[in-house]
Amino acid sequence: MEKKENNRKLRVCVATCNRADYSKLAPIMFGIKMEPEFFELDVVVLGSHLIDDYGNTYRMIEQDDFDINTRLHTIVRGEDEAAMVESVGLALVKLPDVLNRLKPDIMIVHGDRFDALALATSAALMNIRILHIEGGEVSGTIDDSIRHAITKLAHYHVCCTRSAEQHLISMCEDHDRILLAGCPSYDKLLSAKNKDYMSIIRMWLGDDVKSKDYIVALQHPVTTDIKHSIKMFELTLDALISFNKRTLVLFPNIDAGSKEMVRVMRKKGIEHHPNFRAVKHVPFDQFIQLVAHAGCMIGNSSCGVREVGAFGTPVINLGTRQIGRETGENVLHVRDADTQDKILQALHLQFGKQYPCSKIYGDGNAVPRILKFLKSIDLQEPLQKKFCFPPVKDNISQDIDHILETLSALAVDLGGTNLRVAIVSMKGEVVKKYTQFNPKTYEERINLILQMCVEAAAEAVKLNCRILGVGIGGGIIHQHELIHGSSFCAAELGHIVVSLDGPDCSCGSHGCIEAYASGMALQREAKKLHDEDQLLVEGMSVPKDEAVGALHLIQAAKLGNAKAQSILRTAGTALGLGVVNILHTMNPSLVILSGVLASHYVHTVKDVIRQQALSSVQDVDVVVSDLVEPALLGAASMVLDYTTRRIY
Repeated sequence: MEKKENNRKLRVCVATCNRADYSKLAPIMFGIKMEPEFFELDVVVLGSHLIDDYGNTYRMIEQDDFDINTRLHTIVRGEDEAAMVESVGLALVKLPDVLNRLKPDIMIVHGDRFDALALATSAALMNIRILHIEGGEVSGTIDDSIRHAITKLAHYHVCCTRSAEQHLISMCEDHDRILLAGCPSYDKLLSAKNKDYMSIIRMWLGDDVKSKDYIVALQHPVTTDIKHSIKMFELTLDALISFNKRTLVLFPNIDAGSKEMVRVMRKKGIEHHPNFRAVKHVPFDQFIQLVAHAGCMIGNSSCGVREVGAFGTPVINLGTRQIGRETGENVLHVRDADTQDKILQALHLQFGKQYPCSKIYGDGNAVPRILKFLKSIDLQEPLQKKFCFPPVKDNISQDIDHILETLSALAVDLGGTNLRVAIVSMKGEVVKKYTQFNPKTYEERINLILQMCVEAAAEAVKLNCRILGVGIGGGIIHQHELIHGSSFCAAELGHIVVSLDGPDCSCGSHGCIEAYASGMALQREAKKLHDEDQLLVEGMSVPKDEAVGALHLIQAAKLGNAKAQSILRTAGTALGLGVVNILHTMNPSLVILSGVLASHYVHTVKDVIRQQALSSVQDVDVVVSDLVEPALLGAASMVLDYTTRRIY
């Protein structure tokens, strides 16, 4: 993005919904606050920040010396699916007044929570630019869908990994509006050094606990499978009780199912168990020290697979909530955590290990990149975002003006013994046809074609011309559309080589199907037999003034001429091998043979398919077209189709 030219401060609204997103947004907020000459900061707090059961975490925002412009109570209690929907609705009702009052230039929204979806929806509908943090990542549960929905609403994107960047590009987002910055929380994680970390550990876990000799557990409900996630939480607590290590258990988030998870904790007496400390919230600075010096972290929080890797702390990731996330080698996945024993085995494997520190999600310099990105935003650019869709086939629409301009088409067939020119109507009817014997030389052929076309054009009302090549052609239909290829040469079946030592072909190669099976090829073979007095059989004659052609060869074969039969069988075999190649390449459901020679080849082609094709493609239907003049009609139909459509 180019640097903006105006000098006006950028008014930035940062909206935070819970303790997790604040840990990512706080470093950006501090950065914005440190540059008052460029930015004005408005802070909106909503969601679980304002609920006592979840620690009233708005207080840590105040402790960080941020002025909270607006507090919005948006959570409908109930901790079930309906309550989540109602909470989104309540936020949508309340946010317009706030945004009208603040009038921000841009709103920064983090992540994949239902509260964030309400924020992004409100801002988008009120024509406020949106910067989305952590788009493009992949995970399980409904959060994945919400994250991608926010991506489509957002105008600018800050992603944490190269894969996330590629996902955003694949989702047709504008590459110029994507910043690969890393995770803002890593700026704090990688600089977090507290020599007095033991006092933090003792404060939360007791005076008798040593570094690397305790567990941090953080598990949330999976909203797409609440019943199973509650059962998995119960098994996790049973495994932790059996493992018999001091454990800090954080309360789950406010998603549907969290109330049931808290009931499970209380049913098992976790809040009063000597080995457990159950807490609603830990300030982020202290939480960093707790996970950095833990013997293991267990649960399904994104914190485990993302942030904890910065310290190399062993992590056990349970279930599918974080499936698809990029992780370091410190993470052991237990995706099917369906038994206490399996979770207990994972604890024995992971507890006390030390892994290399991972920087998958950041290098500690995200905030400077994000601030530079914000400064480059040009508020004069059109608000409507553009999606960068990959190139697709042009939209084609029928147009009455083009149809009226094109009443008929002139089609030319150069194949076989005769040259044929026809006028074909819009209804696909051959209005008039002109036939001449095909000359021997190329120059004579071209001159005759021009002469025939001039004669036909004089009678046609309005024409478009299409010329077919000599010999054997083809066409591949896919999803009701003819495949043309990059230079309109797709399905040149006649020039598939079936023998390296075969006869010369008009294309300059050897052994093409056309050199065996075209009308010209059969004419060549018929003349050879005739010159050697081996063509005619009893009941057959060729007048002296009549040129020998393919039809004479076919007649001789029908009357029992073994050599003529062999030539036709070889020609049919060559065509069959070409069809087999097409079957193996395209796997069509139907093969249609057309033209005067089709009925003479069809049985041989079927035999070759049975003998040479893979069994998986042998059930293809091979039929003979009943169209009269299929080559002429095909040529004309291409012209009539594409000249009566307009590309928009």
